[in-house]
Amino acid sequence: MNKIIKAEFIGKDVKLFEIEAPRIAVKRQAGQFVILRVHANGERIPITIADSNPEKGSITIIVQGIGATTKKLLLKESGETIHDMVGPLGKPTPIHKMKSVVIMSGGVGTAEALPIAQAHTAAGNKVYSIIGARTKDLVIVEKEMAERAHKVMITTDDGSHGKKGLVTHAFQDLLDEGIIPDEVVAIGPLPMMKAVSDMTKPLNIKTVVSLNSIMIDGTGMCGGCRATVGGKIVFVCVDGPEFDAHEVDFDELRTRQRAYLGEEKRSIEEHNHQCRLDAAAAE
Repeated sequence: MNKIIKAEFIGKDVKLFEIEAPRIAVKRQAGQFVILRVHANGERIPITIADSNPEKGSITIIVQGIGATTKKLLLKESGETIHDMVGPLGKPTPIHKMKSVVIMSGGVGTAEALPIAQAHTAAGNKVYSIIGARTKDLVIVEKEMAERAHKVMITTDDGSHGKKGLVTHAFQDLLDEGIIPDEVVAIGPLPMMKAVSDMTKPLNIKTVVSLNSIMIDGTGMCGGCRATVGGKIVFVCVDGPEFDAHEVDFDELRTRQRAYLGEEKRSIEEHNHQCRLDAAAAE
């Protein structure tokens, strides 16, 4: 079992966990993830490693309560344990020397963008970070990103923080300023990543997207994360999670992402029902 050192909410239904995992902390690189189970009979879920402290022997993950398992995880507090965890998994983000990179992230995708920004900065690359969210309460790790990036731009759908609009609008502002990056990294919902890819392709700007949102078991055995990239079938969890955006079949991914909506809905309903029973028993 892995002990939770720290657990705190950093946004609406978004919680940061620092967890004891000395072997993972020593080896992890930007872009990699862990597979964990909240309890013995729980499903295995992939979560990106947001940070690590090798000296302390801990890793940091940031979790949004969307499905039943992540909602159960949000109930965990400091001093409690995660039943089991394995990693680091996935191929690390390729980091090369370049003049500048724009990293666009949406929602909790900023948790994955954070270590990538840190790795690029450590390599001497100028990092422009664009963080997008629906509203101010869903903007996370803005301060931490500012410590790792040359410039941070915030966009929100409702204009409650930063610029009203989408990450692509902020990227256009950079282009209008004459800032043409060597590379763009986009991490977030599929529609957002597709929009970024559609924008950069005619500009011939190398663009990388993370497809971690469709991963399931993290070993390539279930086949749930199949994707078509460059006309070939890949398994996101073992061949990625990052790929050339201009070769990704986003339409196929959108269909695949909807495949388990029924099961996910039933799982959440069962979770909410159990929570109500637990609350009633405690009264």
